[in-house]
Amino acid sequence: MKFEILTIFPDFFQGPLQHGIVRRAREAGLIDIQIRDLRAFTSDKHRTVDDRPFGGGEGMVLKPEPIFECAESLALAPVEQRRAPGARDSVVLLSPQGEMFDQGMAEEFSQLERLVLICGRYEGVDERVAEHLSDREVSVGDFVLSGGELGAAVIIDAVARLVPGALGNEASSKQESFSSRQAVKTTGAPDATCASGGLLDYPHYTRPADFRGMPVPEVLVNGNHDEIRKWRRRRALEKTLRNRPDLLHEVALSEEDKSLLAELGNERGAKIK
Repeated sequence: MKFEILTIFPDFFQGPLQHGIVRRAREAGLIDIQIRDLRAFTSDKHRTVDDRPFGGGEGMVLKPEPIFECAESLALAPVEQRRAPGARDSVVLLSPQGEMFDQGMAEEFSQLERLVLICGRYEGVDERVAEHLSDREVSVGDFVLSGGELGAAVIIDAVARLVPGALGNEASSKQESFSSRQAVKTTGAPDATCASGGLLDYPHYTRPADFRGMPVPEVLVNGNHDEIRKWRRRRALEKTLRNRPDLLHEVALSEEDKSLLAELGNERGAKIK
């Protein structure tokens, strides 16, 4: 998979994309990341990429010319084709006004052959970029950053780990928080894990079994895989109910899940009383 980043600060990415899974995926040839300097597509001696907005207002806005010319140098398919179902390329404008980036969108992007990320800056980007060049506007949260570079790094990290081969254990991405993908069982051995299914992930513990008087829950060391699975599912539901109850309205809950939630609700009510 190929990522193209359009930015006025190409040096920003010398750090975020040179570590961990992203670095290993690049070295293995699973992903290719190219940084495009928008200033290289200016025509004046000052390499101007911004201007004051028509109609007045505070701050500066990124001009359309460098962005369009940079994108056009990538030999992209026409925007109408990219916006059609089954397109293999996509151009995304990072913007606080965009639709919210989430795990589902990361999974969608991971199916592409090429993802182009346009990093906004200053007070915004000329609207013609959003209307006639990008396929969608995307935001990484309900807050305002100084530019789209951090958001682009977040998206690449989230998407790269979903590319086949990027993770040492492919089932890992299917059991993480927010994942809508189902874990694939590869052996006939009892399975104590449970896929996230859109919930927050269950808690994890490692050695030592007792750390400073804080022991690992007994159920995790008793060897009963079914009890472990049920405990993990209960804790995932408990954490989701506590931290992100909104997610419970978006996931498919089994009868066991509903029963566990009822128990948790009764326990919470007893504590409040």
